[in-house]
Order: sequence, then structure tokens, then C-alpha cells
Amino acid sequence: MKEFLPKMYAPNIYQVNYDLLKKKGITCLLFDLDNTLVEPHGKVVSEELKEFIKKLKQDFLVIIFSNSLKPRVQFFKEQLQVEMNHTSLKPHAYSFHKVFKKYHLSPNQVAIIGDQLFTDIVGGNRVGITTVLVEPITLRDFWITKYNRYREEKKFKELEQSGLWKKGKYYDEV
Repeated sequence: MKEFLPKMYAPNIYQVNYDLLKKKGITCLLFDLDNTLVEPHGKVVSEELKEFIKKLKQDFLVIIFSNSLKPRVQFFKEQLQVEMNHTSLKPHAYSFHKVFKKYHLSPNQVAIIGDQLFTDIVGGNRVGITTVLVEPITLRDFWITKYNRYREEKKFKELEQSGLWKKGKYYDEV
């Protein structure tokens, strides 16, 4: 059950406690793309997001870490002027280890911020990085994500019944 528990839980990327992450020694932020940074299927990058990421880049290496294909991720990489890892195959560990090696990082220096338990949180917990769950930007999703959302809701209920977690009760650290 613990592999499903995020270390932090926030309403959105703007309300994550980045000061705490920095104090913990986090130097790299892996951001999921769809429904975390931008709407799925969308191609709009708000000025608010651009400014926010620009500010984060003063303290962190920022990487879009997405299961989406290269053309989609490349577009947002260029818009936000960050690094990227496309087709990440989360929750599998391969791309996480690829990022560790490429940027000379250890797991205790990395946090993943995403909107899905079965990809972002499970993947991050499996490789020992700090995991941050945020609420999805919208209810719209890619078709494969809709299936994951169904599974996710069942897991949320299981976690709540066990007293380990409560949806909507945000926290900075377990």
C-alpha cells in the first residue's frame, strides 16, 4: 500500500511547498506534463506557467517527465525552456534511472510532481524519490488515463478506509 502514498499532496503545482523540497536537498523536479502542467490535448502555455517555471529554474533543474511522445513533449520543452524525458513509460524505473545517470543525480535529490497514482507516484516511490501528488487540472483525459482514473479511485477508497490517506486533505510531508 505504501507505494501508492505520495510524500506530499497539494491542490496544484503552484501550491507545492518548494521551500521544503529545497531544504530536503531536492535539486531536480520531474514534472508530469498532461493534467499536471497543461491540459491533455492542449497546446497552450500560459504566461503564469512560463513565469512560474522560470522562477523554479533559479533553484531546481526542471525536467518534463512524460509518457507522451516526443513531438508533444518537445513543444512544451521549447515553450518552457526546460529539459525533457518523453515516452517515460512510468511507472517503470528505466527512464528514472536514465535521468539519474544523465544529470548525475541520486534519488534523494529528485522529486516527481504529477497527477496520477499509478504512473507518477508509484513510479517515483519505486525508485526512492520524493513524490508529490497534485489534483488533475481538468476532468478530461486521454483514453488510457481514463482507465487509470477508474483504478485510481478504487485505490483512493482503499487508502482512505485504511486510514493512510484522505482525498482533498493536503499535506507537506508524510
